[in-house]
Amino acid sequence: MVALSGFFETIRGFIELGGDVLWAIMLVLFMMWFCIIERYWYMYRVHPGRRKQIVGDWESRSDTTSWYAKRVRDEMVSIAHQALIRNMHTIKTLIAICPLLGLLGTVTGMVGVFDVMAFAGTGNARAMAAGVSKATVPTFAGMVAALTGLFFSTHLEHRADVETERLEDMMYHH
Repeated sequence: MVALSGFFETIRGFIELGGDVLWAIMLVLFMMWFCIIERYWYMYRVHPGRRKQIVGDWESRSDTTSWYAKRVRDEMVSIAHQALIRNMHTIKTLIAICPLLGLLGTVTGMVGVFDVMAFAGTGNARAMAAGVSKATVPTFAGMVAALTGLFFSTHLEHRADVETERLEDMMYHH
């Protein structure tokens, strides 16, 4: 329990260091990771069963060689592909929002620095330090959040393409 309390204190200190924009970055980050984890769950837990069902439905057809049958196969593959890439646009949008929120934090932090400069003058570096950290920490946090999401979204897109090709191959050979 003490370790969990220390963890939350560290998070609170980080958010105080970077300003209120970090709350928005954290919210976007949680939504992004919820979508990424859901896609991995679908891809590795749900899709194999769906693939087996689709191939079974295809193999149970009496006609698999006519033009009409090929269009049915294309439709089945297309529906499976759409299910594999569902929410990918949402993930990419959330990834794009992270650095923009970081820039918003930069702007708000610099406004704080200018307020301190207007009040205390340019000679008080200690007074400006809080504004400078509120300008740099959100930028860093937004970029790190975007980079982690970018890596996993690229991997998910690649896996979706591979799984679609695999399904097509399974339906061609049977």
